[in-house]
Amino acid sequence: MNGQTSRREASLEQSRGLLNRSSSPASASAHESGDMNRVTSQLGWFDHLRSPIEYTRSLDLPLIISRVLWFLVPSFLQGRQVRDQLFPAILGPTAYLDGVRGVASLMVFNMHYFSYAYDPRQSWGCSGENYEIIRLPILRVTYGGGAAVAMFFIISGYALSYRCLKLVRSRNIQGFSTSLSSLVFRRAMRLFIPTISSTFIILCFCRLNFYEWARENANNPAYFRGGFPPKRLGSFSEQLLDWAGIIFNSMQVFDWNKFTGLSRYDIHLWTIPVEFRCSLYLFLVLIGTAHLRTRARVLVLSFVIWFTYQAVRWDFLLFLFGMVLVEWDLYRGAHTLSSALPLTEKGKAKSKVLKAIFWNLIIILGLYLLSQPDYHPSSTPGWKYLTSMIPERWETFRGRFWQCAGALLFMLAIGHLEYWQRFFTLDIIQYLGKISYSLYIVHGTVILLISLRLDMMMLVMTGVEGIWYHVGFLLGSCFAIPIIIWCADIFWRAVDIPSVKLAKWFEGKLGFGLD
Repeated sequence: MNGQTSRREASLEQSRGLLNRSSSPASASAHESGDMNRVTSQLGWFDHLRSPIEYTRSLDLPLIISRVLWFLVPSFLQGRQVRDQLFPAILGPTAYLDGVRGVASLMVFNMHYFSYAYDPRQSWGCSGENYEIIRLPILRVTYGGGAAVAMFFIISGYALSYRCLKLVRSRNIQGFSTSLSSLVFRRAMRLFIPTISSTFIILCFCRLNFYEWARENANNPAYFRGGFPPKRLGSFSEQLLDWAGIIFNSMQVFDWNKFTGLSRYDIHLWTIPVEFRCSLYLFLVLIGTAHLRTRARVLVLSFVIWFTYQAVRWDFLLFLFGMVLVEWDLYRGAHTLSSALPLTEKGKAKSKVLKAIFWNLIIILGLYLLSQPDYHPSSTPGWKYLTSMIPERWETFRGRFWQCAGALLFMLAIGHLEYWQRFFTLDIIQYLGKISYSLYIVHGTVILLISLRLDMMMLVMTGVEGIWYHVGFLLGSCFAIPIIIWCADIFWRAVDIPSVKLAKWFEGKLGFGLD
């Protein structure tokens, strides 16, 4: 046995190039080497120590460096082969929802980025001031963070409900059970693996003092309106325990009253724990209504929506709105082959023109309601009467009231207008949809670490007096925005896509039929 082991080891050593192939087997050095191999083989631990060293020596460092550098190239510049792998050639009937999500993520970024220089929360004419054109209703949706969150939540409710309700309507309860079980199992991993990764990176940046510049300059009133860099604690162990506690608390489902979550390390990530809890609420409604007939299910769903509305849970309400839209689209056959997005379509009867006019008016109304001011709506022209209609119980979240209604109307209307759907399936819009979650996660960190530095460089060059402040900030944004898109692209391919694959792989390993 020892001889066979020695021969196998010698063969292994030769294959790794550690033995001199030209030396004689009978030489003294070979005998000494063989004796040493037998001794170290018996020790056992030496093989484990030797393997990483040999592996490191065998690495092709130039090749690794070239691959890393190539990975840093944005996906849309890596050629057709990469694009074909990341972007499907044939889009599904609900692909436009990804586009809406991408535009919404850009709206969130605009809100948080431009709030360092301006106050986007006050609408046109608020308190007799703020008469800039960009503050007008509908236009201000382009940087409406609250409007974007409302659309995020409705789309999430739609996406999580779509396949389940489709299976329920076809009486495939077994398929429904499998699909919903998969959603429940993977939901936490889908939401939290990217955010755990990003907040841990923030923790490391914080320990390396990367945020000190932002801490000193983001709150300099001569240049910016203020920022919220993460707090650096006394030691790494203290910081690590603090971070771990925040991660744990963000996943708990025993207290659904707080909208804080991961805010201590990235103030913009408060929505992620909310999405998780809303998903569980939606899953419960799906399970409870799965065996009901369609009319009964819609009736029960209506009661749940009324109950949620009375409880002033605007977040849960939006997820349920997504489920309502799925029921409506399946009822009218919106995603059948006959209603797939056509490339060209001739005008038909007068009824089609009237239909287009009607739904476009609904879109305008939805966008107007999405423009609800965050601050002082009762003193904003065009909002005094609407604000007076908000029930008293919604006083704490009155800024969400009309935004919820506007998001529902907007999403309902674009589901009836094919040219709006074609717009949201344009390549650039679909790209934003692909990186939307990553863009949402990384934009706050990149703004603090990179974008504000670029903005300040431009402001120092142009000055901050009068119009030159706007010119300087605009010049800085010309560099800052592409960098943020680039960082989101990298995070998408490095963390977001692998996290989805990991969740599916993990589920497959633990699932039935794989033992």
